[in-house]
Amino acid sequence: MSALAVDAAERMNRIYATQRYFYDLTRRPYLLGRAGLIAGLRPPAGGHVLEIGCGTAWNLIRAADAYPDARFYGLDVSSAMLETARQSIGRRGRAGRIALAHADATRFDGRELFGRARFDRVFVSYALSMIPEWIGVVTRGLQVLAPAGSLHIVDFGQCEGLPPAFRRLLYAWLARFSVTPIADFVPAVCCLAEAHGCAAAVDPLYRGYTVRAVLTRAS
Repeated sequence: MSALAVDAAERMNRIYATQRYFYDLTRRPYLLGRAGLIAGLRPPAGGHVLEIGCGTAWNLIRAADAYPDARFYGLDVSSAMLETARQSIGRRGRAGRIALAHADATRFDGRELFGRARFDRVFVSYALSMIPEWIGVVTRGLQVLAPAGSLHIVDFGQCEGLPPAFRRLLYAWLARFSVTPIADFVPAVCCLAEAHGCAAAVDPLYRGYTVRAVLTRAS
């Protein structure tokens, strides 16, 4: 991994060394839109689905339950989170359908990690706002899409429909966990989609609390 990725791994391991044990319980009330993202994946039968920044594997386990004919893969820069993810996957009996790897989200090699160069669906859930090189993550996600594949993203929005005081308090609290909502997300992600020959659908949810994007490659 690059020096930046090594620094990121160390930072994430420090932040989540203890939090990973209760992360899913505490994050569920405010990481909105994850269930909708999973419902929108709809991979083809026998398809392959990759989550970038899989954390504790909360999303992967639920996606595997929702799509029993697909295979799932997850990567994360935090070895601490991956340890918790493996334990969770084992408890749910999904080890045969979900593969995990420790990797840099901006430079990973799918063939090297999982024996696959392309994926039918790629998704990123509340991870881009923790990665300064987030454009590199989206770029890599688009590069590994199979024909007719789609990249699904959900993350914090700009809270444009919510009171300014709420936005200030939310952003201050998120900063404690190295989370910075991306101000130019919508125009930047649309430009990336166009540059990679993909159609983009981007929508604010919950009065702008959350932003959702689906980037689809032509068949």
